[in-house]
Amino acid sequence: MSVRCCLLMLSAFHGSNLYAVEANVHAAASFSGAEPVTLAAVFSDLVRCETRLYNALNEVLRREHGIVASQFEFLSYLRDHPGARVADLAQFHAVGVGATSKGIGRLEERGWVRRVPNPADGRSLLLELTRSGAELTNAAEDTFQHYLATRIGATMAPQQLQAVGRALGRLRAALEQDGVGIPVG
Repeated sequence: MSVRCCLLMLSAFHGSNLYAVEANVHAAASFSGAEPVTLAAVFSDLVRCETRLYNALNEVLRREHGIVASQFEFLSYLRDHPGARVADLAQFHAVGVGATSKGIGRLEERGWVRRVPNPADGRSLLLELTRSGAELTNAAEDTFQHYLATRIGATMAPQQLQAVGRALGRLRAALEQDGVGIPVG
């Protein structure tokens, strides 16, 4: 993640007005020789970092475990949230219900997930990992954690990581509270 993005996230964490950040961050960024931070630059850095990290994680998980990042995310969510429904996965990941259901279908075909009747509501189904799904998820978790430590943890000091994590958490919470980016269907 770039210095520009980290500095803006730090400012956001401390509750600064985002429009005032552009003026204030320039002085803070000058020690690195970076260009002035703009909201457009932060957006670009954030999106490009996410894309590069996700693409590389796809390759690592495919090579090591025969799955991609989206499959790992679904499997780990189900491991950590027993009794989840397709709608729960869709909401958490900001993905359409139809696409989520198709993704779960692919995991079912591979024998890693099963749909079981919901005892509290006969009209809905709950999702659970199979034994092989749980084993795969746990093995892939080690690979995932190593990847995060190498690609994110090794590029930031612990204080930077904490500040960026808090700032991104605040941004995500604001987006979710305002219903921003919720897919239809």
